[in-house]
Formats: sequence, structure tokens, C-alpha cells
Amino acid sequence: MKTILVGIKRAVDYNVRVRVKSDGTGVETDGVKMSINPFDEIALEEALRLKEAGRTEEVVVISVGPSEAQQQLRTGLAMGADRAILIESDDAPQPLTLARAFLKLVEKENAGLVLLGKQSIDSDNNQTGQMLAALWGRPQATSASGIEVDGDTARVTREVDAGLEVVDIDLPGVITADLRLNTPRYVKLPDIMKAKKKPLETMSLADLGVEAGGDIVSSAFAPPEERSKGVIVEDVAGLVGALKEKGLL
Repeated sequence: MKTILVGIKRAVDYNVRVRVKSDGTGVETDGVKMSINPFDEIALEEALRLKEAGRTEEVVVISVGPSEAQQQLRTGLAMGADRAILIESDDAPQPLTLARAFLKLVEKENAGLVLLGKQSIDSDNNQTGQMLAALWGRPQATSASGIEVDGDTARVTREVDAGLEVVDIDLPGVITADLRLNTPRYVKLPDIMKAKKKPLETMSLADLGVEAGGDIVSSAFAPPEERSKGVIVEDVAGLVGALKEKGLL
């Protein structure tokens, strides 16, 4: 195949303790470290490995978000991607909007494979890959822990409740990455410098003929309730009594 498209999302770094804004309108991002969504970083690593194995000619990273998302795209270029495309949007796009935007780029780039993270760590929707496959009318394999590409087919290993499931799909298609698919490479300083010279194209949703927005509206945000202190009991009878007091028995 000629091109693999990889979607990456700008998200709060997974090492950061997320805090809700004092007015409850969202998550605090001012002064907070932002990174590539971990599942997307794994998807990009897999695409780069496929290129190194001679399964594709180029890897293109795509992101939908604010202009600041260029930082994450440059990180993707430093990892080894050839080109980057930023679809600028001040609002956080919903999965269906993302799928429609990705479809336009799939058609424009004539992509042979789209690799996405199975979900983002902020919204946890796990929907974009499936929606893209449905709109595209092409096969999908989700939550991949192993990928083998041979010509116009891909064999995907998935972790399911009963163990491992192996799915064969025809390409072009959509594959979403799970955590155990690989370990992303470490970005070195020389690669960061080289990435500054790689092409990064910017456009808007309107340029693609895609309308922003959607039917889902977040009305308020609140942190989870703090855990209550545990109770130490001396014996089984004390445990049973404590459970009865809480109405659990």
C-alpha cells in the first residue's frame, strides 16, 4: 500500500492528575502538560513498524483540534511520520465529526489503511474507528494487540474475555490499537530537529465540507467523590456486623 493514515489526539498527559475547573465547566488545561493520546501513540508506532518492514511507502499523521495540536503532530513527525495534517477546530469534535473528517482525508490520500487508538483517555468513547469504517464501507478490526499485513490483507489479534481472537480483514480498512500492541519508541533530539522541516498542512473542517458540532452537549463536570475511610474489624462476626450496618447484607 502507498499510504497509512494515523489519527492522533492532543490530550492531557496520562501522568498528570486531572482537575476539574472551579466553575465546573470542564477540565483544567492551563499550564497542564499535553501529549499524544497513549493509544494513538501506539497506533503510530505500529504504522512506523509497517513502513520499516516495507508494507507501506509513507505514514501521515492527522489531528483535529486547536492550533496547539501542532506540537503533538511535530512529535509524531519526530517519531518518524512523513507528513502531518492538522484540521483546526476550537471545539472538541465528537466521534462522528472526526469520522467524517477522516473519511474525506482517506478519499483524498487514497489510504490503504487507517490506524487509530481504540479510544482517547479523556472522553473514552471508543467510537471513531467503528464510525469511520461504517461510513467508508470497509472492514474494521478493533482493540488490536497484534497486526500482520500481507499484501491486501491484515491479520489482527484481539484480546477478548475468553482469550485471544484472530481476525482477517481485507484492505483498505480500519484498525484500532490496544495498549499491548507495542511500546512506542523514544524520540531523540536529532529527530525533533528534523521534524521541524517536515511538511505540516493545516485546514479547517469547512475546507473538507464537514460541519462541526453534534448532538452531545456536556452540561457540567464534577470530580469523583472522595473515598471514605476503611473500617478495621477484629473477626468475621465484626465484618458481618459492619456490612449489615451499611445495608450490604
